[in-house]
Amino acid sequence: MKPITELHHFTPQVQKLKPSATLRINEHSHALAQQGREIIRFGFGQSPFPVPESVVKALQEHAHEKAYLPVKGLPRLRQAFAKYIQRKTGLPAETEDMLIGPGSKELIFHLQMAHESVLLLPSPSWVSYEPQASLLSKPVHWIDTQAENHWRLQPEALEKACLQFPDTHKLLILNYPNNPSGTTYPPELLEALAEVARKYNLLILADEIYGDMHHDGQHQSIAHYYPEGTIISTGLSKWCGAGGWRLGAFYFPSRWRKLLDIMAIIASESFTSVSSPIQYAAATAFEGNEDIEEYLSASRKILKTAAQYVQRKLTEAGIPTAAPEGGFYLFPDFSSLRQGNEQPEYLRNSAAFCDYLLEKTGVALLPGSDFGRPPEELTARLSYVDFDGEQALEAARHLPVDETFLQKYCPKVCRGADLIVEFVKGA
Repeated sequence: MKPITELHHFTPQVQKLKPSATLRINEHSHALAQQGREIIRFGFGQSPFPVPESVVKALQEHAHEKAYLPVKGLPRLRQAFAKYIQRKTGLPAETEDMLIGPGSKELIFHLQMAHESVLLLPSPSWVSYEPQASLLSKPVHWIDTQAENHWRLQPEALEKACLQFPDTHKLLILNYPNNPSGTTYPPELLEALAEVARKYNLLILADEIYGDMHHDGQHQSIAHYYPEGTIISTGLSKWCGAGGWRLGAFYFPSRWRKLLDIMAIIASESFTSVSSPIQYAAATAFEGNEDIEEYLSASRKILKTAAQYVQRKLTEAGIPTAAPEGGFYLFPDFSSLRQGNEQPEYLRNSAAFCDYLLEKTGVALLPGSDFGRPPEELTARLSYVDFDGEQALEAARHLPVDETFLQKYCPKVCRGADLIVEFVKGA
């Protein structure tokens, strides 16, 4: 018998993994700040706004709840989420179509575990979709998108990808408003993508976690055009500012009820059920009220103004950046810094560029390579939420949200944009 010479032995899937890029940049930024550096945290995408007061109050009132809840979720919450889907999409959603989990991230992982398929990912896409697939030894096929199309998946590209896997089940994850680009999909493009999906019997996971953060409140789900094959994913982390509460929710079309049941079985053997007090509070959030609508309206105004300000600054400095439409991200391309035959070492790829920018300016960005873009492409994700959201939200209730507002209530956003522009002009 061959002797065991190593104490630790890990599966091949785990050995390939790296720490989550978004969490890593947050920890790195924090460490630099602890050293006394001025750091502009444009790397970590966390809502700056407080949880709405009515939702916090609901959590306080149910803090005593300690019993395990049903695996699929608190019935009141599932009903509230069904009505939320009805309001947002017009679909005939029922309580039985809903599944609650400890964050949409966990539910997405369980979906990939349960559904045997090749994963189709538009590039760029959120950092965790592909690593989750790798953990499950699931094949991943990246579909390229282009800046001239605002990083939106095109129907022709989707059909080409489907033709490469004619005899295989396919799962497309479509995230919009998009992380990392901040762009979204117009109705005519959603309809065209739906036609391709129907033709090839795709399962679509519409990751609409930023849906309520559409800057004009005009988000539309692809489920409107492809209701029979679209699962909708959302949660409390973005529009409700409750990322650390860890609550996600899936809506399934009725024909996919068996998949919901399988995922519930997986849940029963993994997380059992989501925290009871959090579920009661989430019911209040999804039920909605006038205060929450005012909260969303003010949040959108602030984010839209900040996004347009930074995008304008970058574009004027010669850094192409798609016009923002939702969420709190921009995806600038710094390739124009490459001039002449000999390039400095920090321009060799997006990771080296972001490291150098952080060291020289204190501005933290995430490299485009973390989101599935080619390493040599100098794209980066910029998250313009380094400000006191509670203070800004209160001020937005009685002040016009304009550039003067940003200078006073979002000074680091303005400062970060200026530092990037100064760096670009000096490069």
